[in-house]
Amino acid sequence: MLFNVDKCVVMHLGNRNKKFNYSMGDTEIKTVTNQKDLGVLVSNSIKYSEQCSEAAKAGNKILGLIRRNIQFKSKDIIVRLYKALVRPKLEYCVQAWSPYCKKDIAVLEQVQKRATKMIVGLYNLSYEGRLKVCELTTLEKRRIRGDLIETYKILKGFENVDHKKFFHLNSDCKTRGHSLKLSKCRSSLDLRKYFFSQRVVDYWNRLPQHVVEADTVNTFKNRLDKFDKYD
Repeated sequence: MLFNVDKCVVMHLGNRNKKFNYSMGDTEIKTVTNQKDLGVLVSNSIKYSEQCSEAAKAGNKILGLIRRNIQFKSKDIIVRLYKALVRPKLEYCVQAWSPYCKKDIAVLEQVQKRATKMIVGLYNLSYEGRLKVCELTTLEKRRIRGDLIETYKILKGFENVDHKKFFHLNSDCKTRGHSLKLSKCRSSLDLRKYFFSQRVVDYWNRLPQHVVEADTVNTFKNRLDKFDKYD
């Protein structure tokens, strides 16, 4: 199969990268600072601010469509439309680009704030009050919940993944907490510090024993939702 050179690009990563030029045959491959891969916008700084902006823009477009075309904006209608059409735009493949900068977190959260303000009778309530009425949580909390569920699946063998490649179990039996506590590796770069296997450690270690010892994924989810201290 022949490569289409026009669709190939080079992205230089790292401060010490010598930024060589690459060619296919007689054609030099163009160099870019950001590129979309499988729907996720990746930049050469490995920060996902642009991806957050793109996701928020896509979500706001759908909200605009809903605002223009739905006349009676009741809670049931708006929440259903938001969950089905808007939130997937904000959470597509978010495990790979989960934001950690406050400005990026706020950009995504603003879309949900706008959606809840559309509901009749909720405009003057606080954001927390609107979430409570709509039975929603913040997007940041949903991302944490997703990380915890995936951690449980990996440690319990529900995923075909060797947990040793991601996590280090804490062998110190004298520490407080449950029996599956994890150790966090030292990180000098934010790229490592906020990677999935590192960012989830503190939240996972806070869980009580009865949550992590759940036998099934659904049981873990139910117990996790009742334990409302991981935010």
